[in-house]
This record gives sequence, C-alpha cells and structure tokens, in this order.
Amino acid sequence: MKHAVIDLEMCMVPKGYRKHGFKYRQETIQIGAVLLDEDYEVVDEFNTYVKPEYGVIDNFIENLTGITRRDVAAAPCFEEALEAFLDWLPSDDVRCVSWSNSDPKQIIHETFEKGIEDDRLEIIFANWIDCQKIFGQKMERKKAYSLEEALYISNIAPEGRAHNGLVDAANTATLFTKLETEPDYRLNEWYETARKEDVDHLSFCMGDLFAGIVLA
Repeated sequence: MKHAVIDLEMCMVPKGYRKHGFKYRQETIQIGAVLLDEDYEVVDEFNTYVKPEYGVIDNFIENLTGITRRDVAAAPCFEEALEAFLDWLPSDDVRCVSWSNSDPKQIIHETFEKGIEDDRLEIIFANWIDCQKIFGQKMERKKAYSLEEALYISNIAPEGRAHNGLVDAANTATLFTKLETEPDYRLNEWYETARKEDVDHLSFCMGDLFAGIVLA
C-alpha cells in the first residue's frame, strides 16, 4: 500500500462572493503532496500553486504562507490543478493522508461549488486517512493537536517553513511514518515526563519542547 500525504493552503473568500458566487470561506491556492512507498520512503512529490477565482491573498495570508499574488497569477485553476494531482497519484493501491479532515472537506466544497466531477475522487474520499485523529488516539486525548504541536511532542524537528503545502505534507509524512512503523512511540522527553504526572490540562512552551529534541 502506498500513501499520498497531501496539504492544501487556502486564502479567504470575501463575503460578497460568499453571497453571490462561492459560499465557502476559503479557496485553495496551493496543493502539496509527497508519495510514500510500501516501506514509507518518500519516492515522489507534487507541488503546484492554484489561481483562486474568488479568494484574495491579503497580507495575512502572504505572511502566513509565503504565497504571493504573483505566485498564483499564472498558476492553473483549481480544476486543472486537481486533475494534475489525480493524474500524479498511482492508479491503484494508494490512500491519501492529511493532517485533519479539513483538506478533503475543502476539496469536496470546491468541486461541488465549481461543478467539478471526477470518478477518482469518490474512491479517494472513501479511503482518506486523518493523521490528526490517529495522533490524538495515540495520545489518548480528545485535543485537536496542531501539526506543529504533534511534531514537537513526537520528537521530530520540523523541516522548512510551516504553512507551505509541500513542506507541511512532508512533515506530516514524517509523523505518519512514525505512527505507522514505531510500535513503541517515543515522545519528547519533556512532554513524556509531564504526561506521566497526569497533568489534566497540559500547556507547554514550544521553545522548551524544541530544546528537548535530539537532532540526528
């Protein structure tokens, strides 16, 4: 079984369009993904910007993602980008993985609103894996962990800039691989100590967690 770990970056859709053109709050501006083989090794990657039809890349989104209006000006539309992603996927024996269920929901929303149909999507959605949910079950907590929190807790040093689709996909793939291949799931020592003390409402400083990571 292969796994395609995907991450979408989005911009906000102005309220005016939500009343008269596109009813959802966000629109995709980047699709990033990495492909894991049967041994959980990265064997390929996919990355494309997406030109939004309704959404706006404002200063907040640009600062958060690093994506500019110039980056998406000549990018494919969502339908073209999604088709390219589906063509990139292996034709069989593959499951998509993302951090939380917001990514498949976004694809569902956009394909519905833009009248996009592709028979491959039904199979993909039916077998989608929510890595955030798996991690929460591993931690035995109901908390919805952010990817950044989960990486630090798992003693994984994040690579690259957060909120870049390809970077987040790669970091999610590293975490997913650890969840799938490491029965004795090793945590950050600082977090493990606090967890053993049965702290009901654990709060932590990311700087403290990062200091506890042992870099190879």
